[in-house]
Amino acid sequence: MNHNQDRLAARAAPILFVLLWSTGFIGTKYVVNDADPLTYLAIRMALVVGLMAVIVAVARPKWPDRTGIAHSAIAGILVHGFYLGGTAIAIAHSIPAGLSALIPGLQPILTSTIANRWLGEKVTPVQWGGLLLGLGGVALILHNRPMTGEAGLGWLASVVALISITLGTLYQRRYCNHIDWRAGNLVQYVAVTIFFAVGAFLFEDRVVHWTREFVLALAWLAVALSIGSIGLLYWLIRHAAATSVASLFYLVPAVTALMAYLLFSEKLDTLAIAGMAMCAAAVFVVNRRFGA
Repeated sequence: MNHNQDRLAARAAPILFVLLWSTGFIGTKYVVNDADPLTYLAIRMALVVGLMAVIVAVARPKWPDRTGIAHSAIAGILVHGFYLGGTAIAIAHSIPAGLSALIPGLQPILTSTIANRWLGEKVTPVQWGGLLLGLGGVALILHNRPMTGEAGLGWLASVVALISITLGTLYQRRYCNHIDWRAGNLVQYVAVTIFFAVGAFLFEDRVVHWTREFVLALAWLAVALSIGSIGLLYWLIRHAAATSVASLFYLVPAVTALMAYLLFSEKLDTLAIAGMAMCAAAVFVVNRRFGA
């Protein structure tokens, strides 16, 4: 790509990523109505392995060595395994789709703290201000939201998702950046398919109702999310600092809440809208180096 195309891609990729990533929570709400969460994820990842195998067979990328394969497997368990598993379990245990994005939305605070020590990235005072502004926005979106049902396990699963996506993003940046994304992703998806299959056999009845809604949502999650948004995430990780990439997750709760309001009538009041605006401002402040 030429310089102008590079700049256009750098500006468009974060927007597309946030939109795609947000639909993951919406799609998950649909599929867990017809399948146990880990069972659905095992099916989804098996489909993704097939798609990635075709991509790898056509592209013939350089294959990682044993160390690279091990790093890719670990990154896959963190980025896909515990994160997607935690999110699906949270939604399956009555956490609304809009709320299920909120705890993982705190990722930038955790990432900036860890990145500052682990990756040697300097977080400026202005960026810290943006991170705190985003945290305030998340708090406004969270206010007065329903937390009934099996909330305890659901919120615990959301915290696991937060920790895993944070560590997975940093791990990917530190140990997997040199690995071709096509080969690396195939390794990751094979590892996480095994992870979910074992979990489904150990902890679930493996119930699946193959409704049209389930099939359509499953197809979207497998193609648009596991191929599209994950590819974008890793592209962003390669082209931006960890804190800048993580700041994009501040927008996800707001966008997910809006989608959930339109699709499921989940409440979106004035303070929540103000929180969305604060999250957008935080992303601008923290992420302004990206694409510069």
